[in-house]
Amino acid sequence: MGKRYDKLSQEDRAFIDAQHLFFIASACNGGEVNLSPRGYNCFRVTGDNEAVFMDYAGSGNRTARDIEAGGEVTLLFVSFEKQPLNLRLFCKGELIDKHDDYARSLFEGSDFSGMRRFVKLHIYCVEHSCGMSVPYYEFKGERNDLREWCQDSDEEGRLEGYMQKNHIPPDLRKYKK
Repeated sequence: MGKRYDKLSQEDRAFIDAQHLFFIASACNGGEVNLSPRGYNCFRVTGDNEAVFMDYAGSGNRTARDIEAGGEVTLLFVSFEKQPLNLRLFCKGELIDKHDDYARSLFEGSDFSGMRRFVKLHIYCVEHSCGMSVPYYEFKGERNDLREWCQDSDEEGRLEGYMQKNHIPPDLRKYKK
């Protein structure tokens, strides 16, 4: 059984800052659970119970759809090196415009090409579990494929249309079985 806390500790923040990858899961209205990996240096803890991440264009828009519909969001940070740990953040999300000055200031010097929006997370529970069965993996670097695709699509004038076309609305009736 994991240990649960009502806010992030300094150790949690340091652990999150050291990770190159996190997983985000979301669901709403009894729909299927969406689970996606996220890379890049796109996550910032902004308080004991708050964080912001950059949401890049991708194959879908499921996390935003679930947030728009009032759904839940869970993030998982995993130690693949050193001391084992799984750190989960249970949250409610808030979508923030990609031009928001405060959010952009958190990521000063970042490449915002292909970013759909920022997602602000209101953390209501932090959970630690052992992670002792997670294998060791070595970080070898970031893939630039998504950034390059976004830049090329933006230069060709296709990116905005792609993001609008692939926006999945919060009406989940068509997704339920």
